[in-house]
Amino acid sequence: MGNRGMEELIPLINKLQDAFSSIGQSCNLDLPQIAVVGGQSAGKSSVLENFVGRDFLPRGSGIVTRRPLILQLVNSKAEYAEFLHCKGRKFVDFEEVRMEIEAETDRITGSNKGISPVPINLRVYSPNVLNLTLIDLPGMTKVAVGDQPQDIEFQIRDMLLQFITRESCLILAVTPANTDLANSDALKIAKEVDPQGLRTIGVITKLDLMDEGTDAREILENKLLPLRRGYIGVVNRSQKDIDGRKDIRSALAAERKFFLSHPAYRHMAERMGTPHLQKSLNQQLTNHIRDTLPGLRSKLQSQLLSLEKEVEEYKNFKPDDPTRKTKALLQMVQQFGVDFEKRIEGSGDQVDTLELSGGARINRIFHERFPFELVKMEFDEKELRREISYAIKNIHGVRTGLFTPDLAFEAIVKKQIIKLKEPCLKCVDLVVSELSTLVHKSTEKLSSYPRLREETERIVTTYIRERDSKTKDQVMLLIDIELSYINTNHEDFIGFANAQQSSKVNKKRTVPNQVIRRGWLTINISIMKGGSKDYWFVLSAESLSWYKDEEEKEKKYMLPLDNLKIRDVEKGFMSTKHTFAIFNTEQRNVYKDLRQIELACDSQEDVDSWKASFLRAGVYPEKDQVESEEGAPADTFSMDPQLERQVETIRNLVDSYISIVNKSIRDLMPKTIMHLMINSAKEFIHSELLAYLYSCADQNSLMEESADQAQRRDEMLRMYHALKEALHLIGDISTSTISTPLPPPVDDTWLQRDPSPPAQHKPSPATAPPPGRPPAVRGPTPGPPPANPAPSFVAPPIPSRPGLPLVNANAYGGGTLEPFPAPPTSDPLSAHKSATLPPTWSTQQKTSSSS
Repeated sequence: MGNRGMEELIPLINKLQDAFSSIGQSCNLDLPQIAVVGGQSAGKSSVLENFVGRDFLPRGSGIVTRRPLILQLVNSKAEYAEFLHCKGRKFVDFEEVRMEIEAETDRITGSNKGISPVPINLRVYSPNVLNLTLIDLPGMTKVAVGDQPQDIEFQIRDMLLQFITRESCLILAVTPANTDLANSDALKIAKEVDPQGLRTIGVITKLDLMDEGTDAREILENKLLPLRRGYIGVVNRSQKDIDGRKDIRSALAAERKFFLSHPAYRHMAERMGTPHLQKSLNQQLTNHIRDTLPGLRSKLQSQLLSLEKEVEEYKNFKPDDPTRKTKALLQMVQQFGVDFEKRIEGSGDQVDTLELSGGARINRIFHERFPFELVKMEFDEKELRREISYAIKNIHGVRTGLFTPDLAFEAIVKKQIIKLKEPCLKCVDLVVSELSTLVHKSTEKLSSYPRLREETERIVTTYIRERDSKTKDQVMLLIDIELSYINTNHEDFIGFANAQQSSKVNKKRTVPNQVIRRGWLTINISIMKGGSKDYWFVLSAESLSWYKDEEEKEKKYMLPLDNLKIRDVEKGFMSTKHTFAIFNTEQRNVYKDLRQIELACDSQEDVDSWKASFLRAGVYPEKDQVESEEGAPADTFSMDPQLERQVETIRNLVDSYISIVNKSIRDLMPKTIMHLMINSAKEFIHSELLAYLYSCADQNSLMEESADQAQRRDEMLRMYHALKEALHLIGDISTSTISTPLPPPVDDTWLQRDPSPPAQHKPSPATAPPPGRPPAVRGPTPGPPPANPAPSFVAPPIPSRPGLPLVNANAYGGGTLEPFPAPPTSDPLSAHKSATLPPTWSTQQKTSSSS
């Protein structure tokens, strides 16, 4: 039963499999699967049993194989079987294996002859097999039987295609000799996925059951209905032999005797039978290993290179080294400090290209979010004028004032400065939140030591909270400093003279009409018929325009920025976008007949950034109205001309001075936060964190590895060494395998694929040979072999690698026989290749014999 060719490869293949077993399934050598396809009762299971050398598959009529049986052969000194669903149980009696297959099939499919794509995994250990995967698939059928679903044909077809479409899968197309080969379902489905016949071998079974006076000689000689790789005939045990407990060893002897004694087959007996089929598969296996070596070597080398950097820290790992934990603690703390600083200061190392992070987000808070929050605190014109008028009247008291009182100016200014506390404190809170996120991300490299990561994060976050309190105290101090002294001698302050000369400070933008921002925005469905649309927006100092695309050729609309303001819009229940609106303060239509347009962005950060850009263009946010206009006293709007001039003067002074204060606060806030919080946190991490860690826990508990990390380190080290060993072994295999040329193509147009298979069940057929196997070059059609070849003929190998076609028909006796070529066009048998085929194979054979 042993296959000498396979046994020679077993030591090398086993070593390679052992090396790969510690790497993972994705790195396994892609040994070919051998899928046996054919009609019902074609003898597929018998062919597999002959490979294994044991009776273990269910038998009977109709659909016997109703689930794929993935048969994994493993070379081993002992002989036994294991099922994946029966872990830990060894089957020594192969009759029990048969019963378990039947029972497991019924557990999933029931007893109604239904099928299931869920495979049964059976592993057979034997000293006479190579590590190989064989697949027994259900036989193809046309008609549903019993309780089977009506689409049973297509279910089986889909199941077969799942396996045979793989380039590594060798297809054994099994056809009984007593049926019409031209209509073979097995050859038709093989032709779909392997149109060039690179992976298909024809297997003819039941040669002993042909009608008396007929034979399959011309089929097996590849003259009639030729295949590129030809056909191999086998004789399986009959039902009588099985019932009589005829073992496979005896069956193989009977098969050998049949071919030697049959007058039509005796000249090719060495090329027929199960042993020769095994030799053919051995050649396929050998060449497949050789073909996949370059790609496999490249894959393993790339994996080894990717592991080098990660394994570097583990190579010198010594668990018994007393200084190991101390070194690791120092390295981890130092690495955390470096990562934290890089995330704040910015670095080209491992930069995030998907979103803003770290210092970039803090920068956005300083220069976009905080100025916007300041502007939201700006005074309302009507409210401010009313407050100024009250202040002037209350300061004059019973007297009639001839001059504008400066006390009113100071009172109003201080009231406005106090309003700055809220956005300043909010800015500090936003920065603290970002720093906490940064600390968490920076401790990711400490995940190998859970306790160390937890303590580090707790200590640094606690310190940041402490600095948060001190920073807020300092910010409040800044506001108090501004309140303590109103400096009317500031160089940017307009003064009383200028304030009186101007009735109203023109707040019109003084910046040139330059582009401030470009980008995509969505105009919401409420204003665009047919749904929301994306447009390319261009914001300048004077207008907001939108275009069809970023080429800015087709302008859709241009909106002047005069009297525009921004208001927030609540996010819709089902909306994924963040929205804000632009409206006209004079209640005029903004766009067509709409009082406001709603613009949407993908994130809140984008909304904040657009708002900051509008702020630069002079479009301010809407102020929250605390009091309704109806609640204002009537005398606010009935001022005498002298009081009105005084109110206007103070309003201009307040506006000028608050602008100075805002500019100062915008400048000092980032500096204060950087000094008291961010730089202080960096200094704390570098100089004091280690001492705090030592004080909170002992070193051993801090540096206790997580179980996952220890397992990961062991796996990576095993993988690293296994990859190196595998690369070393591949060199041995590549020098010990010999390739053989691919047989020339044959005219297989006789084999017509199914003209109208259902679309949902038909895969995309391959249009080129598998990688690494270039198509053979067609040459002149060689002539037929001699009628009486030498009797000392030796079995030919079944090659799988391309090369020059060898057509020396007289070399049979030397053991270098190539598969039979196609007959010449003048051959009288060419009539068999016409579109009209005989109804049965038996009839063909009778005609052939009579001729």
